[in-house]
Amino acid sequence: MTLQNATIADSPPPLRVLPSVTLDNSRAHAGPVSWSAVTAGAAAAASLSLILLMLGTGLGLSSVSPWAQAGANASAFGVATIVWVTCTQIAAAGMGGYLAGRLRTKWIAVHTDEVYFRDTVHGFLAWAVASLATAALLTSVIGSIVGGGVQAGAVAATASAAAGRSGAAGLDDDRGPMAYFIDALFRQDRVAMAAATAPPGAVGPVPGSTAEQDAVVPRAEVARIFMNGARTRTLPADDVRHVGQLITQHTGLTRQDAEKRVMDTYSRVTTRLQDLETAATVAADKARKAAAHGALWLFISLLVGAFVASLAATYGGRHRDT
Repeated sequence: MTLQNATIADSPPPLRVLPSVTLDNSRAHAGPVSWSAVTAGAAAAASLSLILLMLGTGLGLSSVSPWAQAGANASAFGVATIVWVTCTQIAAAGMGGYLAGRLRTKWIAVHTDEVYFRDTVHGFLAWAVASLATAALLTSVIGSIVGGGVQAGAVAATASAAAGRSGAAGLDDDRGPMAYFIDALFRQDRVAMAAATAPPGAVGPVPGSTAEQDAVVPRAEVARIFMNGARTRTLPADDVRHVGQLITQHTGLTRQDAEKRVMDTYSRVTTRLQDLETAATVAADKARKAAAHGALWLFISLLVGAFVASLAATYGGRHRDT
């Protein structure tokens, strides 16, 4: 028995096969600079540079000792610092440049020479951004290196005047460094002077004796005379005669011995001031040279870092395209 108006169902249509989809960040019209790759490389370079600098600081401080004949000397410490900063730049810039070249977008239909140039630019930009970020974090350190040279020049120019002022200022202070020379002017044999001036059976200081005169020694006046001599680099004959009279009055020395003591003491004062000026000038010159050498080696290390970052980016780009 057959059913009327019955139709046999057609066979199901064949399944449609979708084309395969592959993930690729290659773009024919991609921009020449992939800033995301540059930023990633710069962040990695800045982070590694900061970590290595902290490690170098810890190693450097551990190698320095306040005790004599212990720890690294200044020359060895300076060489080690230069080597460490250079190695830090090489390692950090190399990593940042490689990541910038490896993570950038693949360029389609671009000449090989153009790809090489763009990879080099990516490495250089990663180094530049990382250097700016590191400089922003370490402003105080870089500022001290660069500003040290300028300040050293100013210190060298004013070292003599500053040393003279500090030495002369000490003459007015009873506890200052120059008070020793003022005291030396009025030294005396107290036992002999007291025995010569004290009457038989006297007890304690006698009016007019050395013990009483010691309390009214004109130190302030002598200090002003020596201060003027320190500024003018000469001690007038009138001042020598006047100070000699004061010394004769308070010590019992003869006039010739007192004036000889004045000139000898003044010679010691001027010698001390010259030594202070020389030490200040030498210290300023050393600071200037250290600042100049530090800035020079910092420039060299940064230049090496820029070259390494650019070269490493070409390797990263080559690995990206293969």
